[in-house]
Amino acid sequence: MSKRNGMKGFVVGAAVTASLAMSVSAYADTITKKIAVTFDDIVVSLNGQEAALKDATGATVEPFIYNGTVYLPARAISEAVGLTASYDKTTKTVSLTSAEDLTGSSAEDNAGPADAASPGSATYLLEGSTASRSGETITAATTDSSAVKVTANGNLTLNNVTLTKTGGTSSEDDSNDYGLNAALLAAGGSIVTLNDSSITTAANGSNAVFASGAGSTVNVSGVTITTAQDSSRGLDATGAGTINATNTNITTAGTHSASIATDQGNGTVNVTGGTMKTTGTDSPGIYSTGTISVTDALITASASEAAVIEGNNTITLKNTNLFGAAKSGIMLYQGFSGNAEAGTGTLTITGGSLTAYAGPLFYATNTDAVINLKNVGLTGTSGILLAAKADKWGTAGSNGATVTLNADAQPLSGDITADSISKVTVVLTNGSSLSGAIDTADTAKAVSLTLDAGSTWNVTADSYLSTLTDSDSTLSNIIDNGHTIYYDASASANSWLAGATITLSGGGQLTPVSA
Repeated sequence: MSKRNGMKGFVVGAAVTASLAMSVSAYADTITKKIAVTFDDIVVSLNGQEAALKDATGATVEPFIYNGTVYLPARAISEAVGLTASYDKTTKTVSLTSAEDLTGSSAEDNAGPADAASPGSATYLLEGSTASRSGETITAATTDSSAVKVTANGNLTLNNVTLTKTGGTSSEDDSNDYGLNAALLAAGGSIVTLNDSSITTAANGSNAVFASGAGSTVNVSGVTITTAQDSSRGLDATGAGTINATNTNITTAGTHSASIATDQGNGTVNVTGGTMKTTGTDSPGIYSTGTISVTDALITASASEAAVIEGNNTITLKNTNLFGAAKSGIMLYQGFSGNAEAGTGTLTITGGSLTAYAGPLFYATNTDAVINLKNVGLTGTSGILLAAKADKWGTAGSNGATVTLNADAQPLSGDITADSISKVTVVLTNGSSLSGAIDTADTAKAVSLTLDAGSTWNVTADSYLSTLTDSDSTLSNIIDNGHTIYYDASASANSWLAGATITLSGGGQLTPVSA
């Protein structure tokens, strides 16, 4: 046997594999497309072009030979000839359905079937070719339908169009993961360019702009986006898809409706300019399970955090102003969904500002996180700069957070807190300053502070440190205000203090304790 890898998505049986062992080609009776199989290394071609066979997730699957029969993935082959494949786990039944059966009528300009990983119909469907449209209004009003969908390496340019989407989704998971029911969907390596246009959605699970799958890219410029219902994000990329947006304004009103988002499979979204506003519960301005960068934008979340990073993913902000009105300013965590690979979340902010009207400015739980700040205007109303602790996610006893906060020419204000299973490292460089207390309750598993000679700590209450590193050996850059700072005398990193009690310039003390 050969090519037994990638078997996910196969239906093994003569009834659905067409039993191709004795012939080189197989023809469907009612279609014009031709599928040919070359046996040497099992190359499958469609109308003379080598076909990429993929399962429902977009992953490549391989045909194989067993007992003289070539087995092909039923989903990929059926959809190549114009059918949509679905599988009922309860009845263990594979269904092959035509576009007419799904929508009641053929899609406008329907050039072929939808990608396996992007189910649903479309008012305007472009597959595998290049086209442009201008000055049109395109509306999708039925369940699981998109206004525009481009698949199979298609290339579409839209100028001055209006896209409208009503009619809800049959699967919120498929809407989140693959763009089912989105107003505009690029899938299967396709490219869409959208200029000077507007998108409005008013149904559950109706994301506005969605890119799904490796190579799928949407370029957006001068677009206004409005979504009104739940699980309806403004920009959303999954499965290594990419969205590039310039001067785009986004408003969302439903729950779980971030203005900028990535979901399953590490999508990428790059935004320059524009104003984004969310008003729904659990709808941060930015939600990253991939790679998101934003420059020169204004982002307001009136019922959620300004931004959220889940798992081993990133948000990079430059000269962007963020406002979060609920829970915290920015949260870094690992959730239950499985859509984000566990690892280290990385938040990098340069310039701009972050305002938190509730909770800590930065909140981390059940994850590792790195926060890099440079010349950011920070405003918080809770008095907590950073909180690291266990929450409802993860396994009790091991679901704290490990956080490194790097400040470069950065003023910081507020306390740093952590629970008994969480660790925090704070590094102040290039004239950074911290005004606040550290682990006042002495609850943290570990808290370390490093100061270069040009950075300062203004101590506002008695504090506990696991380790202290200070390039100023005189400790004159610690303004103690009469407070006591306790350090772990048994830690090797504190050996430079020689276990001594040192009276600081303001009358407070740096004094040893044993962990």
